[in-house]
Amino acid sequence: MTDAVAALADRDGWRAEGFAARVHYEGAGDRYSIEFYAPSDCVLYWKVKGDGETAVPVGRSTVPDPLRARIREDLQAAGIDPAVERREL
Repeated sequence: MTDAVAALADRDGWRAEGFAARVHYEGAGDRYSIEFYAPSDCVLYWKVKGDGETAVPVGRSTVPDPLRARIREDLQAAGIDPAVERREL
């Protein structure tokens, strides 16, 4: 586990999984899983289907702005440059 992942895991809802940190959000009928990967310094968004078991990666433009802002806030609070949230893969 890296320092960045450990710092995110200290934030509300986040959990560490090796070199990654993950958090789940639900709002307006949609559910998302958001992952930060320390080795590549990037954030991925996954939309979780109704069964709760299947998730598909989604583009940032499809993710509600308030959720993206919250992720940037969490990154910054964990000492991670919030600009990584906007990084294209």
